[in-house]
Amino acid sequence: MNLAIALAYLMAAVLFILGLKQLSSPKGARNGNFTAAAGMVIALGATLPLLHFTTAGLVIIGVGVAVGALIGAFGARMVKMTAIPQMVALFNGVGGGAAALVAVSELLTFGTRPPFAEAFPSVFSIVIGSISFAGSMVAFAKLQELMTGTPITYPGQQLVNGLLAALIIGFVVAVLVIASIPFSFVALMVLALILGVAFVLPIGGADMPVVISLLNAFTGLAVAASGFTLNNFALIVAGTLVGASGSLLTKLMSDAMGRSLGNVLFGAFGKVRTGTAAAGGKEARSVRAGSAEDLATLLAYSRRVIIVPGYGLAVAQAQHAVRELADLLENPSRGWKDAGAHERAAG
Repeated sequence: MNLAIALAYLMAAVLFILGLKQLSSPKGARNGNFTAAAGMVIALGATLPLLHFTTAGLVIIGVGVAVGALIGAFGARMVKMTAIPQMVALFNGVGGGAAALVAVSELLTFGTRPPFAEAFPSVFSIVIGSISFAGSMVAFAKLQELMTGTPITYPGQQLVNGLLAALIIGFVVAVLVIASIPFSFVALMVLALILGVAFVLPIGGADMPVVISLLNAFTGLAVAASGFTLNNFALIVAGTLVGASGSLLTKLMSDAMGRSLGNVLFGAFGKVRTGTAAAGGKEARSVRAGSAEDLATLLAYSRRVIIVPGYGLAVAQAQHAVRELADLLENPSRGWKDAGAHERAAG
């Protein structure tokens, strides 16, 4: 790697970090997207001279860029803001699947006895990337209401997941220690895909943002591992940033929900629990439903009201109704005047 390419990768890494920093605030989120995109353009431009293209390779790359640009532009312009979580799940899954396929391609070039330093990150990328792809597709289907959003459970589910994990570990050992044959790492990918589906099925649709954040971290780790396989500095930095930020966001979201990270990872998501949460040692309050009349009486006798908007509010497009309610609570006499005006107009 010559000095110019190394400096370009360094500049791309700096832009990735600055973009991530800007994304941490709503005020700078828009500029953060542009900053990170500029870093990716620089990274791609620096990578092209390192590649050896064939005519078929150029055609495939051209088709891929055209299709990807079309889908990306359509998603950015046409998808509603309330559908952003499922679009993020879809794009995140594609990233994990791409990392897994790159790892499979690299293992095919190494032969039956690849060096451990090359085989381990490839196997890691296959497993984590496949889990992220399959799990993200299930998350997308649940959020898009292509399947039920309620948790799907069955007797012995944890045992089945444990057996799948054990089989995956067995094939990992076979690839790393015995021999790297196509059957072994293709079977490894299939088992990881099944585990990704089984991992997300028992999670309720309301908890999908936490799952998507976790799967996003998985994709970042898979991409970083692919960077070690391909000896690409930009992939290592970008994947590590995504993995670290996604893991931290998952922890923060689980804490905000009153659950420990262990409960989020191994418990059944989406179930309303009452009493005390034994897993995290925190109180898990049940949801209380009430009629409009009950809520009006409660608000009338309240001295202080806090309204916390959430994803459900955005999906229901009730922002304006909540704003009107807040205005009415701040100035009750205005509400009585408006009601009287409506009654006089109706009479």
